[in-house]
Amino acid sequence: MSDLLALDVAILPPPDVRDLAIGLSASLPAPQRAGALGTPPEADVDGLRLDEEHLPHVTLTQQFVRTVDLDRTFERLDDALRGQRPLTLQVTGGGTTHASTVWIAIERTDALASLHERLMETLRGFEQVGGGAAAFVDGDARTADVVWVAGFRAKSSFLSYTPHITLGHAREPPRIEPFVFEATTVAACHLGRFCTCRRVLREWRLSWSA
Repeated sequence: MSDLLALDVAILPPPDVRDLAIGLSASLPAPQRAGALGTPPEADVDGLRLDEEHLPHVTLTQQFVRTVDLDRTFERLDDALRGQRPLTLQVTGGGTTHASTVWIAIERTDALASLHERLMETLRGFEQVGGGAAAFVDGDARTADVVWVAGFRAKSSFLSYTPHITLGHAREPPRIEPFVFEATTVAACHLGRFCTCRRVLREWRLSWSA
């Protein structure tokens, strides 16, 4: 077992949004072999597909942590999330990157950005360098997955934070009508291949009575 673990602290959407994301992911065209026109580097024949074991999520933090520090990490998250009320999140449509990753785009509200930044600061002292594929579920990860987690703080956080629910790989995102949903669950997840949330390690329920 690796001394390090690839950790994602994320919002898990409610069942209707989860099911929508899984359905949209399943509807994407079948992925092609690596190197085919329009596919990202290291694309797999199987590709990324969301399901009950590859959970739709909105990442708040992502980093490598020491497995021996997990209990202390969760204690710090307990403190950081105490009193946190549910967030009203606005889906703005579909989104994509130059690497053909498509997603459900989420508006970067002040409340969401504030929670992201608070958790990034909360876990700063637990962040480790030198993580590899062994830190992911079943030791299964692409080089791109390792690089993404290692570079999250430098490249994808704070002013660069872009909240979304990744769906998979395609030339264009599916058509998604804007809608609003309430986020009431935050989870610490063990990441798998494609930086999917594979195993929920701890959950926190957000309440209006907090």
